Amino acid sequence: MKKMYLVMAVLLITSMILTACGAPTTPPPTAAPTEAPTQAATEAPTAAPTEAPTQPPAAFKVGEVSDFGGVDDKSFNQLAWEGVQKANSDLGTDGKFLESKVQSDYAKNIQQFVGEGSNMVITVGFNMGIDTATAAKANPDTLFAIVDYTYPDCFSDTAVEGKDCGSKTDMPNVRGLAFETDEAAMLAGYAAAGMTKTGKVATFGGLPFPTVTIFMKGFEAGVKYYNQKNGTNVQVLGWDSVKGEGTFVNNFDSTDDGRKTAESFAQEGADIILPVAGPVGLGSAAYCKETGSCMIIGVDADWFETAPEYKEVVLTSVLKRVDVAVFSTIKDAVDGKFTGGNVTYALKDGGVDIAPFHDFDSKVPADLKTQLDQLKQDIISGTVTVNGVLGITQ
Repeated sequence: MKKMYLVMAVLLITSMILTACGAPTTPPPTAAPTEAPTQAATEAPTAAPTEAPTQPPAAFKVGEVSDFGGVDDKSFNQLAWEGVQKANSDLGTDGKFLESKVQSDYAKNIQQFVGEGSNMVITVGFNMGIDTATAAKANPDTLFAIVDYTYPDCFSDTAVEGKDCGSKTDMPNVRGLAFETDEAAMLAGYAAAGMTKTGKVATFGGLPFPTVTIFMKGFEAGVKYYNQKNGTNVQVLGWDSVKGEGTFVNNFDSTDDGRKTAESFAQEGADIILPVAGPVGLGSAAYCKETGSCMIIGVDADWFETAPEYKEVVLTSVLKRVDVAVFSTIKDAVDGKFTGGNVTYALKDGGVDIAPFHDFDSKVPADLKTQLDQLKQDIISGTVTVNGVLGITQ
């Protein structure tokens, strides 16, 4: 019996040994090794070569040609440049500028940007109307925009009957940028009439261009409307809209002329002055600051911010938002929405306005502020117009 158990035990152990030795003959699973190499081989090597050759699109190139005074004139040249800079920052454009020192620089600077492959050329000022049109006609694939000029009714001293001032029709690759600055100047004139202590205010211009006299005209209308509403008799020195005559220094750069003109007005009794002459007006501001005899209303930009050295005499400023117009025009071009013709900016769209009273805010009566708010709404709605107040038809 014991022998039988011994034989069975030997047989059982032998069977277990044989089973263990046979394990390696069973093939291992093949799924995992097959899938892993296949995935790596098909995906990893192909992704990098596909993405590497991709290049970013070329930046939209913009060239600004400034008029006299340069891009730091604290006026419309500087505002236009600020619009270009905003486009560089917000839209990724490649914007540059060239300054014009003399009139012969206009065409040369425009052509330099065209030759460099600029997608858009922006010219600043009515003086460049003819050169801009000439370049636009010769380069129909380049977009152009011009500040303070419209075709065919150009804002220029050359815009006389029978004389071509660039183009007698709209051009599909040119946009003229105009501003209803008389609307904002009317608010400034109304404010001046409400703040004068002497009963006399004044305005003067650099040269008798329509883009200058439009400020003076609006200013006079504001004073006259204040007189109508409040039973006063504030006088305006330096401009008469009915006669189309006024005071001009015949330049846009002599601060000495600005000083002398302000002194002359102050001697006549004016205590608030609106100089529409670019940097010339800074000479007027300097006189007012030194003598304490007058306040200044700035033009184009907020002089409280752009000429802070004179902030204690800046009552407000007539804002012409050239920066908004330039940025909007560039954006339209970048977005493929650019159209030729003319675009006019007014109170209703924020293209013009008056600046805050800043340091004078506490000195401006609450009732005057209320009247100004109402006048602004009346101008926007068309209830009150500059020409209507002045009693003229154009």
